[in-house]
Amino acid sequence: MNASDRTPADLLRSALAADPARPLVTFYDDATAERVELSVATFANWVAKTANLLQGDLAAAPGDRLALLLPAHWQSAVWLLACSSVGVVAEVQGDPAAADLVVSGPDTLDAARACRGERIALALRPLGGRFPQVPEGFADYAVEVPGQGDRFAPFTPVDPDAPALTVDGVAFTAAELVSRAREDGAALGLHAGSRLLTGRSYDTWDGLAAGLYAPLATGGSVVLCRHLDRVGADTLAQRVESERVTLTA
Repeated sequence: MNASDRTPADLLRSALAADPARPLVTFYDDATAERVELSVATFANWVAKTANLLQGDLAAAPGDRLALLLPAHWQSAVWLLACSSVGVVAEVQGDPAAADLVVSGPDTLDAARACRGERIALALRPLGGRFPQVPEGFADYAVEVPGQGDRFAPFTPVDPDAPALTVDGVAFTAAELVSRAREDGAALGLHAGSRLLTGRSYDTWDGLAAGLYAPLATGGSVVLCRHLDRVGADTLAQRVESERVTLTA
């Protein structure tokens, strides 16, 4: 990664320039047996499409607050980077009633309806599948995102010193987020080529750092596991071996 990177979007651009084909996020859901692997290029494409949806169709602008009501999931990681690309403040498990827009998984739709702004729902089904029936009052992400552009350019350059993320009561600017991700990556022992397996929740900074930001900031990759408590020791050991995991969190 480049020392000049000051936003998460900068980190992703550097990763894309360095090696677009390498894995970045490998996701397991041990409740559904889903496995998804996203290269840097594929992940960046999802981020670009989502940022275009956010900036264009949803009319989100820098400084707007987005309540992100999603679990640790590859699509959650996409939304976090899309927010950073536009300059929108991602409030992880934030209050929908106080947010300008909300992004919700299937289990938090009732709470998300408190948002008076735009509402996006994610089914979180394998392969990014749609809802069988779109929830009333929401747009289905899986319907809206495929037609978005594959390249993204913000209408307004993102300010590294502007608020970017709030999680578990802690707020970060974009530059603070990048700095903290680098520090935590070093503390975890991450470096270029590292493969970090984590089952941590995205509800805390430690979970977000291990599950996205620290690997991105250090040139590593993440094996992100949801419902890891359902996996036995033998299965976990096989996964560590097959995914060439070098570190665990």
